[in-house]
Amino acid sequence: MNIIASLLVGFVALEHLGFFVLESFMWTKPIGLKVFRNSPEHAAVMKVLAANQGLYNGFLAAGLTWSLFAAPVLQVPLRLFFLGCVVVAGLFGAATVSPRILMVQALPAGIAFALVWLE
Repeated sequence: MNIIASLLVGFVALEHLGFFVLESFMWTKPIGLKVFRNSPEHAAVMKVLAANQGLYNGFLAAGLTWSLFAAPVLQVPLRLFFLGCVVVAGLFGAATVSPRILMVQALPAGIAFALVWLE
C-alpha cells in the first residue's frame, strides 16, 4: 500500500474519532459549543441527536482503522467503502449544515479515496 494513502486514511480515521468524542461527549462543553458554534440552549436540545451522530462517526473511524490493519486483500475495498461513506456524509453536511464541512471532512477523504483508487 502507498504510504501516503495509508497516512491520509489514518488522518481521516483520527478526524472521525475526534468527531465521535466531540459529538458524543463534549457537545455541551465549552469546546463542543465553540467547535460547532452552538449556544448552550441549542446544544442541550440537540444533545441526544449529536451523540447519535457521533456514534456514526465512531463507526467510520473504526472502519477506516480496520482498513489499515486488515488482510491485504481487504484493504483497498474497505478503504474505498469507508472513505466513500465519509465523502458522501461530507457532501451532505456541506449542503445542509455548513460549507466548511466540505473542507474539513469531504476533501481529505476525497483525496485519500483518489490515492487509494490510483494505487
